[in-house]
Amino acid sequence: MSLACGMVGLAGSGKTTIYNAITAAGVASFDGAEEHTAVVSVPDPRLDDLAAIYHPVKIVPAQMKMVDIPGLQAGAVEKTGRGSKLLAHIKDVDALLHVVKCFTPAGATIPDDTINPVGDVETIALEMMVADTKTLQNKLDRLSKKVKSGEKSAIQEYSDCEKVKKGLDEGTPARRQNLSEHEMTSIYECNLLSVKPVLYIANVATIEDAANPKIKALENFAQAEGSEVITVFGRDEADIAQLKPEERGEFLAELGLNESSMARLLGAAYRKLGLVTFFTVGPDEVRAWTCHQGDKAPVAAGKIHTDMEKGFICMEVTSYRDLLELGSEAAVLKAGKQRIEGKTYEVREGDVVVVRFNKG
Repeated sequence: MSLACGMVGLAGSGKTTIYNAITAAGVASFDGAEEHTAVVSVPDPRLDDLAAIYHPVKIVPAQMKMVDIPGLQAGAVEKTGRGSKLLAHIKDVDALLHVVKCFTPAGATIPDDTINPVGDVETIALEMMVADTKTLQNKLDRLSKKVKSGEKSAIQEYSDCEKVKKGLDEGTPARRQNLSEHEMTSIYECNLLSVKPVLYIANVATIEDAANPKIKALENFAQAEGSEVITVFGRDEADIAQLKPEERGEFLAELGLNESSMARLLGAAYRKLGLVTFFTVGPDEVRAWTCHQGDKAPVAAGKIHTDMEKGFICMEVTSYRDLLELGSEAAVLKAGKQRIEGKTYEVREGDVVVVRFNKG
């Protein structure tokens, strides 16, 4: 499963610094129109636990694509060329990591009241809504002829799109409009920017910054749309990301952190996207796979190989916790903890699976 998170933020928010903290890419801050991309491994300590049981030749974590989208500015949609190109980058990702400036630059004399996290968020949200309004208007124009001819499906689709556009005109992003399933279907081809799930990243410089009440206001804003805020010490964590893995823990502890920004952000992204991690194990490899919550066993099997979905027979399922507690497959079988599941089974977080399928 190839999932992508796009990092957005106003110019000067420290977005590229956060990108470096997550990816250890060492990218310099830039103001160009080209995106940076990196594929990152999703940290999961359960892989090490499973490897201690199976002693595999290799361990393969799940992966996610991170995209650093160049900094946006107010009025980007109205500008031709660069502004529209930057917004087009956003259409290609599954979720947004919105970096918000919550710090005063070192040595600066900027008053504290110039730091406005919620205002910055609303600036980019407005740009996305303006772009979405134009996209929906184009679709409404295309549908109008079918509506005039009395085509029922077009009439419903037109009504749904018109409703969403009205919400955008009133300042409500599509993701906050509580859209029904058929409304989501009607706008699907539009690939609206404001319908994408968003996680907010409060970029701070010090522990004192993290206590700023303006971050609490950002948290309230995020909570209102069912999202969350992750606080990141952007510059410090970008520097720590350049160290050897075994050296990072001590420096993270000095910031009062138990895990890296990458682990925290990717964990939050999984929650926001409704993703589930399951595992395949053996002496050759222990591997983490990703599917969506609610995916049935054949669909999850298809993430491993398409032939497994086509020829699916059943899935042998063991809970990671049972396997860890009992220590071996033999002990799991003896305790009756392994299950045989069919096509209607919804794969759960932490399932360790073996797929049986017809190879013909």
